[in-house]
Amino acid sequence: MERAQERPSGQPAGGRAPEPVDLELLVHGVGGTTPEEMLGEARTVRVAGDDTAAVFRRAEDVSEDVSGAGAGPRGGPGARGGGGPVQEAYVWCNLTSGDAGRALWLLLLPFMVVNLAHWMRPAAPARPRAVRLYGLLVRLIALTLTVLLVAAACEVALDLVAWQCAGARGCARRHFWLAFLTPDAAQGPGVRRWAELLGTSGGWWAQPGRRLALAALVPGGLILLLWYLSHRTWSAYESHRPLVQGPDPAPDPDDSALARPGFWYGRRLVARLRAAHTAAGLLTIAAALATPALRFDHRPGGPGALDILGRLLTACLLAGAGVTVAAVCRRGRDEHRVDQRLDPHLLRQLPLGALTLLLLTALYTGWSRPDWHSTGRLPGPRHSAA
Repeated sequence: MERAQERPSGQPAGGRAPEPVDLELLVHGVGGTTPEEMLGEARTVRVAGDDTAAVFRRAEDVSEDVSGAGAGPRGGPGARGGGGPVQEAYVWCNLTSGDAGRALWLLLLPFMVVNLAHWMRPAAPARPRAVRLYGLLVRLIALTLTVLLVAAACEVALDLVAWQCAGARGCARRHFWLAFLTPDAAQGPGVRRWAELLGTSGGWWAQPGRRLALAALVPGGLILLLWYLSHRTWSAYESHRPLVQGPDPAPDPDDSALARPGFWYGRRLVARLRAAHTAAGLLTIAAALATPALRFDHRPGGPGALDILGRLLTACLLAGAGVTVAAVCRRGRDEHRVDQRLDPHLLRQLPLGALTLLLLTALYTGWSRPDWHSTGRLPGPRHSAA
């Protein structure tokens, strides 16, 4: 059995007038197979696709064109005898295989559902403003999903673990790995020795603000993982340039959306949305860190310098949130043309700016406040609303 070859270049042989040719597409099941078995032919040629998924034809059918010129009819098993349709085999079995890291893409499943909501929008060519508003609302909903996902991680790491459990002696005794986050009075002899080895026996991490700053590494790691997964999909799919090069054709209202030059090329828009979602996640962690410290500093008799610093930091966080929402609200792509541009300043400065604010917030929250003790639930926006 010969190995499938790439489609050779060149024009169809012969100078005969084009004649209509039908096309029959064969698709295998989840079990997978080879193009030779599907087409019943030892010599097959890949006419489209890559090593992951591709379309194959028999070698003698390579010159056939569904829009015209083709060779004459022939016989044989599965052949296009008597002018029958040209058979193509779509082989996609490699899409279901890969490294174990691809299973982590399930974390992006909620965002895939939002993408489906975008593509399932009914056609409304006569209402362009409604179409843009629909796309804007879908992008904002996706942004809230990122905020909710990171907020849920903050609820577990910051509230349940760092604030409540590490601040209660009974809970800290039951979880030895929280010993260095508790005062020395809550540590047993064995745990105190383990804390001395880590250099944390003086209760430096016992202050609530420092515990919160350390626990912020958990949602921060989640954002890093989401950024990595989205970068893989963006570089592998959204950044794959279309095969057709040259000037974009004039828009044709009768053409299918799948045939538009920019339909499969979302490099610029997806890169901008990735930067905005990363910034939104980092700002969510910063808000969860800053809120309890702000409430403590704003109380009567609280530290005046930290109170002023907290207000300035809050203004910066609100400004960062506004810039992030503005980046999401910018107009989406035009599918009638291939947009090769990028927004390098936005792609770099928006996530880096949010990361800088997060680090400053962690420093502000972890500043020494000897009179600060954690009781009840972590103060947050829900308490302000109540």
